[in-house]
Formats: sequence, structure tokens, C-alpha cells
Amino acid sequence: MERITEAFTWPLRDPEWPAKLLIIALTLIIPIVGVINGIGWMLATLDRLRAGEEKLAPANLSYLGRGIRVFAVQLVYGLIVVGVALVIYVPAIILSIRQGQGSANPAVIGVALLLYLVGFGVITILRLAVEFAMPAIVLATDRGGIGGGLQVDAVIRRCRMNLTNTLIAGLMLIAASFVGSLGIIVCGVGVLFTAAYALAMQAWIIRSFELGSHAAVAA
Repeated sequence: MERITEAFTWPLRDPEWPAKLLIIALTLIIPIVGVINGIGWMLATLDRLRAGEEKLAPANLSYLGRGIRVFAVQLVYGLIVVGVALVIYVPAIILSIRQGQGSANPAVIGVALLLYLVGFGVITILRLAVEFAMPAIVLATDRGGIGGGLQVDAVIRRCRMNLTNTLIAGLMLIAASFVGSLGIIVCGVGVLFTAAYALAMQAWIIRSFELGSHAAVAA
């Protein structure tokens, strides 16, 4: 994991990086399809890193088949988080509405507020857990398909092989997400380019996590 911080700069080693990132950025304009293709492109770039080539994969729309499985798994985990949120927030909303229709009961209002706070805390923890587990989820899905990515016990085992490895990779993915959003600050359209750059960063981060996992197994 000692080279994981190079995720910020490694895409620049490819002489064709501006054109490749621009093309991927343009494909991201396409709703859903662009995201799926972007994930597939990230995985193809990961393959190049595995082969020892520090170059981005060719930029085109040929990666839909590769990206659809990871997209589906990410969607399932996202829906689980949303489902948990609804279980907690819906009762809080119902209590709030009922108290707004008549004389308010301070105790009931307190319960509603407590549910909101608990819901916020639980959702935050779940989202972070999924983020930190994402390298393991992506690798499991890439190898074993949708079923592999949804084997929560196997994903957790891989994350626990080297907790430091998992923590660093998760923090770097959060940093990559921040980089991907920088385009909004600079220019609304620029977010597409920074999002493509973030995908390239993710490939490096996941490869670093993969190498760290192999090292943990060998030890």
C-alpha cells in the first residue's frame, strides 16, 4: 500500500490521458449507460495495472458488459442502505405529521427527533461501511459476478485480512470521490472530466488494495 497515494498522479503517466479522460467524460453524459461504461472502463484500466502497464485503458463505449455487474451490486447495497433509512425515518415522519395535526405531545416529538438522529447516525455508518468495503466488493464481483459481490461474509473476511489496508483504501476512495466532485466547484461541465479522473484513481486504489490483500495472505 506504500504507493497508494500515487493514485492522484498516476493517470498523468499516460501520454494520451487528456484525450482518454475527455472521451470517458463525454460518455458519462449518457444517463446510466455512461456510468456503467465508466465502471467497466475502470475495471479495464485495473487489468492494465495488473499487467504492469501504467496506462489508462482505451476510451470508448465497449465496457458496458464489464461494468454492469459492479453497477448492479453497488445498486443492491445502495438499496439496502435506503431500506434501512426508510425503516427508521418513516415512523419518525408519521409521528411528526400526526403531532402537527393537533396538540403536540412533547414526549412524542422527542421520540421523533430521536429517531431522526438515530437514523442519521445509522445511515452515515452504513454508507461509510459500504465505502470502505467497496474495493473488496469490486474485486469479488469482478471475479465471481453479481453473486460473488453479494457474498457479504466473503467480502467482510477480505476486508478483515488487513484492516489497515482496508482503512487506507477506503479513505483514498473518499478522496477520489472528492476529486470527482471538484468539477462542480470549478465549472459545472468540468465535473464530468474530474469524475473520469476519479475513475482512473479508483483503478489504482483497488489494485493497491488487491496487492495488500495478497501480501496479507502470504504473511
